Amino acid sequence: GLFPAEKPKNPYKPKPYEQMTYPGQRVQVDVKVVPRRCIADPELRLFQYTAIDEFTRLRFLAAYPEQSTYSSADFLRKLRAWYARRGIEVECVQTDNGFEFTNRFSNSKRDLPTLFEKTATELGIRHKLIRPYTPRHNGKVERSHREDQKRFYSCHSFYSLDDFAKQLAVHNRRANNLPMRPLRWLSPNEFAVQYV
Repeated sequence: GLFPAEKPKNPYKPKPYEQMTYPGQRVQVDVKVVPRRCIADPELRLFQYTAIDEFTRLRFLAAYPEQSTYSSADFLRKLRAWYARRGIEVECVQTDNGFEFTNRFSNSKRDLPTLFEKTATELGIRHKLIRPYTPRHNGKVERSHREDQKRFYSCHSFYSLDDFAKQLAVHNRRANNLPMRPLRWLSPNEFAVQYV
């Protein structure tokens, strides 16, 4: 033929999922943009930061007015304290490659750590990034966001950041007390108590 034989590329082979064996071993973190139809003020933007412990499925949610490395660093400090109050030491957080977590894909700041990354180092928490464009690698937090959409955002409205934060805290308490099949029909709170 006209073209020299191309060497076949090695296809990506996904590694098997590594099951966590104790609380705090890895916590998935992500941000959900609050749907506009839930916000009374058209100028207001709201964001839900979510942390979910892969072993116990215990979730910590917090409300923010922006999605930034500053908000992410603040959330990291809060999630560490929240899990610590429940006897869980967070060893690793896993995030996607969003600008609020890393400069990995920035043309100009690739080698500069974000405030989130600096905070993780300062707190002694390992930061793991998922493969780009592979949200299923953060599947537990993605799934929890779909549940939030169904159980919370489809039937709530928010009038301010404070109002959103209060309603989100109630939703978080309720969600951590719902039985889950992967936990043998225990709630995350009931399951976590067995290990801490």
